[in-house]
Amino acid sequence: MNEHTTPEPQPAVQLYPLGDAAVVIEFGKSISPATHERVQAFCNRLEQQPFVGLVEYVPAFTTVTVYYDPWRLRQQAATPYDAVLQQLEQLLRRTSIATEKPAPRVVEIPVCYGGAYGPDLDWLSKHLSLLPEQVIALHAAPQYLVYMIGFAPGFPYLGGLDAQLTAPRKAQPRPLVPAGAVGIAGQQTGVYPLATPGGWQLIGRTPLRLFRPEAEVPSLLQAGDRVRFVPISAAEYQRLQQHEL
Repeated sequence: MNEHTTPEPQPAVQLYPLGDAAVVIEFGKSISPATHERVQAFCNRLEQQPFVGLVEYVPAFTTVTVYYDPWRLRQQAATPYDAVLQQLEQLLRRTSIATEKPAPRVVEIPVCYGGAYGPDLDWLSKHLSLLPEQVIALHAAPQYLVYMIGFAPGFPYLGGLDAQLTAPRKAQPRPLVPAGAVGIAGQQTGVYPLATPGGWQLIGRTPLRLFRPEAEVPSLLQAGDRVRFVPISAAEYQRLQQHEL
């Protein structure tokens, strides 16, 4: 954006109940870096100024769901929902994307592409009319944004995939995808932290452990991080795996 560009107006924030102990705060209707920044800025504000009765908050592509304890808020307004709305509206007024946007962390993820590590790479190459080397180069070129963690513990939904690599999910999902598998589905790419069923097109695998339940912070990646994939050989994959990254 140059100095003469006028930022696009952002939609008004919408709040609505989710059951009797949660509120959904919607910052936009579509997935975009601008909406993601608003989500992250508000999460940062909640982290700095948690209110009485806050249980937890869950960021997603365009929303933050705030869970609260109605019992602890019962005497602060006519209803616990009214009380939590007052708290959230105050926090929203205090939230500034310009001052609360956290500095992005860049995480490099080594990936061995193709062969047994990426069983769908050849199919994808034919489907896209590209050479496997071109698919790898296009996939490893961008710096991806972690929009959210979901589906499985530590699973990152990454935005920024080159449009040339857009591909459908598999018609028949695999009953078991190995941990570390790197896949593509639609306009997104991601990494399976755990062995789970899955329907993304698998193009490679990383020896990096993205989810460590024994760690204080189990998920290697967090929403707002940046990711860069680094191609490695099969020998390098084996060497890194032996060191239990």
